[in-house]
Amino acid sequence: MIDPRVLVEELATDLKHWLPEQRWFAGKDRPVTTVRPLGVTELVEGDPQLLHVVVEVDQDGRREPYQLLVGRRTHPPEISSTSWIGAGGELNAYEASGDADLTSVLLELMACGGQVGTLSFEHEAGVELDTGLRARPITSEQSNTSLVYGGQYILKLFRKLSPGENKDLVLHRALQKIGSKHIAQPLGSITGELDGEPTTVGMLQRFVPDAVDGWAMATTSVRDLMASQDRHAEEAGGDFAGEAERLGRAVAEVHADLAKALGSEAADAAELERTVRAMVARLETVAGQVPELAEHAPMLRAAFEKLRGVSADAVPMQYIHGDLHLGQVLRTVNGWLLIDFEGEPAAPVEERQALRSPLRDVAGMLRSFDYAAQQMLVGQPDDVELEQQAAEWAARNRAAFYKGYAVAREDTSVSPGDQDELLRAFELDKAIYEVAYEYANRPDWLGVPLASIARIAQGEA
Repeated sequence: MIDPRVLVEELATDLKHWLPEQRWFAGKDRPVTTVRPLGVTELVEGDPQLLHVVVEVDQDGRREPYQLLVGRRTHPPEISSTSWIGAGGELNAYEASGDADLTSVLLELMACGGQVGTLSFEHEAGVELDTGLRARPITSEQSNTSLVYGGQYILKLFRKLSPGENKDLVLHRALQKIGSKHIAQPLGSITGELDGEPTTVGMLQRFVPDAVDGWAMATTSVRDLMASQDRHAEEAGGDFAGEAERLGRAVAEVHADLAKALGSEAADAAELERTVRAMVARLETVAGQVPELAEHAPMLRAAFEKLRGVSADAVPMQYIHGDLHLGQVLRTVNGWLLIDFEGEPAAPVEERQALRSPLRDVAGMLRSFDYAAQQMLVGQPDDVELEQQAAEWAARNRAAFYKGYAVAREDTSVSPGDQDELLRAFELDKAIYEVAYEYANRPDWLGVPLASIARIAQGEA
């Protein structure tokens, strides 16, 4: 058998072409220059063989580490064509997250607390894991890969790695410790090494089989509304506002739990100044690229400049979710759960791990309601009545979510006026980020954030 590290080195050319085709690969904006193995650990020997691989991907000077599961068999399983990395002879290798026989070893190692090379597998204190369960990958994820074991556990493999303990694991452990009811229980983890520092590469949680994600629920409500013959009903096809309000309460309770578990602090004038400068800089950059945004630039700049008048002592800073939207929440029979506390995948790790205003999460969810309302209109002929229905659905559910959040956060130290200015600025900044993304990746969707910016410019809620 070929030496595992030599195998990965010989696969480097194939990986240059294979990586950009993967949904979770974040570097699709420029070609891959070189791929270099940083670490190779053999988890299963012989035939079949399973390798845990960390590679450094160079893209014209930008170097980022990714983790892979590489499988080899004499008789490979049935896998998708995109899973093949290299075929032929000893380089017959494939991405193994879909090989249920091989991925079972990950759960077994966590159950027994195994150590293989630089990889440490452990379960949380007091947790006993069942083994012998087959795994299936969840195919809808964008930035990571998750495996569901027998409908009991879900293992998230972080594809793009950053040195240190992953924020998702840190916050889940903190919330579990104080008994938060709005998360799925953390059960175990896999730790590797990157730049000489212990680094989280996987996190195991309790799987909730009856859960439905918030995006699916919200967009179903919108579809039912638009399909109804009675378009003048308050909300034909089922009212989502009750769920939106309960979701607002759940988010507020998670914020309170995070502050209780990990503390909070007041912002200072320097922090507010950095925030304003970052917002104005993003505005100037995007307005220079997207002509449709330029006409709103004076209003947007004024909204950001207003933050300089906010009392810094009244702005609590704490750990937050960091990338909150309807796709990051699950509705179960017992209520709402929040998932994926990593933060915005495209943001620098220092930004994702920093203390932030919880209103950033609120703004992210408000933006998500606008997207859910308008997603059926994208690419369709203009229909004034449907557009009005979508706007009313969004307004009703945004208001319900914020009501639920505000009621549950009555103890906030932020004055109503300051809170309104902060939330408005955070939502506008998020919408500008969306304008840049849609302009570069989905031009048909550009109207969604632009319409929201226009609504706010006109003084509408």
